[in-house]
Amino acid sequence: MVSAAEFRKLALGLDGAEARPHFDRTAFRAARIFATLAPDKKSVNFKFAPDEQAMKCTVHPQAFSPVPNAWGAQGWTTAVLSKLTAAEARAALEMAYRHAQPKPKKRAVKKSRR
Repeated sequence: MVSAAEFRKLALGLDGAEARPHFDRTAFRAARIFATLAPDKKSVNFKFAPDEQAMKCTVHPQAFSPVPNAWGAQGWTTAVLSKLTAAEARAALEMAYRHAQPKPKKRAVKKSRR
């Protein structure tokens, strides 16, 4: 079981991560939000790719489920903290964190002179 305090510590341990209010939740972000903690501190939402979401929900359905709306179709996934070990929470955070990194800048294409 992972407590909300332990989850917060794990999330803020990721390079450049910070916590900010986001509506009624606490959002953990780098360049973008990668996880949010519910006000009751019993569940979190992670930003996964849809295939990652499917894998997490299949492997550990007691802990993970898609957010039941359009956000869930985009990969947002709810996890119950009491069903996660610290290692599972860390792995989920690291997976979601990768999606919160700045997108690479597009290189300008030089036009050739002819």
